[in-house]
Amino acid sequence: MITRIAARRRAAVTAATACALAVALTACSGTTKDSAEKDTTNAGTAAKADPNAPLKKGLKLAFLPKQINNPYEKIVDEAGIAAAEEYGATGKEVGPSDASASSQVSYINTLIQQRQDAILIAANDPNAVCGPLKQAMKKDIKVVAYDSDTAKDCRQLFINQASSEEIGRSLVQHLGEQIGYQGKIAILSATQNATNQNTWIEFMKDELKLPRYKNMRLVKVAYGDDADQKSFQQTQGLLQAYPDLKGIISPTTVGIAAAARYLGDSSYKGKVVLNGLGTPNQMRKYVKDGTVEQFSLWNPEELGYLGSYAAAALASGQITGAEGEKFKAGKLGEYTIGKDGEIILGEPTVFDKGNIDKFDF
Repeated sequence: MITRIAARRRAAVTAATACALAVALTACSGTTKDSAEKDTTNAGTAAKADPNAPLKKGLKLAFLPKQINNPYEKIVDEAGIAAAEEYGATGKEVGPSDASASSQVSYINTLIQQRQDAILIAANDPNAVCGPLKQAMKKDIKVVAYDSDTAKDCRQLFINQASSEEIGRSLVQHLGEQIGYQGKIAILSATQNATNQNTWIEFMKDELKLPRYKNMRLVKVAYGDDADQKSFQQTQGLLQAYPDLKGIISPTTVGIAAAARYLGDSSYKGKVVLNGLGTPNQMRKYVKDGTVEQFSLWNPEELGYLGSYAAAALASGQITGAEGEKFKAGKLGEYTIGKDGEIILGEPTVFDKGNIDKFDF
């Protein structure tokens, strides 16, 4: 678990930063890495951190999202690229148009050939990307997972949005309150191999074992593959198979928006409760028209910003990824690395009619 030392900036600052970071994606080139490459691996145990080392100028960072056209990950990556400019680095976003398990591998190989200083990846599969990521680390390219983790020995750091347990359990808690702890529920996830989704779902299932949920039953976990149309169709299929369904949890921004679109134009509007993880700009109209009462998310811009500074701290030798090391993430303040190289951004925000217009991302 991570302790965060800097005070949280909440709604007003979030809205202001979101507007400022709504800029076009850039794909800049930077300085060339030195031809002498170290044969180093993940853990950072051989290297020694120098917390007083300055952030190096001219670093090259590459963001590799699950898929290039995912609106949520576009926000994360653009914020990380903008953060890189603050400390004199350049960043770019590259990635596949689909979220299949092996779709990111060729991009990692290309980034190695380009001699990037750091690769930041939201993994579609925890293991499929491991081979090339380990090759990257052997060439002293730092690897930071964000949003969705790789296997632990395939990166130095993992930037987690919030505690995985807190996310999973809170989504069930919110839905339970909304449906009076009665009835059938379903989960609309992203891909079957997505590390973050599967971790959250396990905590959801564990939460459902508690006595207060004895009259709630999880009937199906459906997968929309983080594709809008497939998620829409999966929602339709859930309600055809279970017409008495009381609630749906969709812990993916693509899925919850697609499910809301289906419910909003169906006879199930106001009858089936939809909760999950979404962005305010995607979900605003569904909250205002009564399709969705509430949903949750952390600030994706802060996630990208934190990932960018963490990668720069690694590449500059300020940290190695060892538990207990500290570094400063610009305006977000100081963070401490936890077990297995995990850094937790902070608590998610619950959005509803009362606060959604305070946010713009």
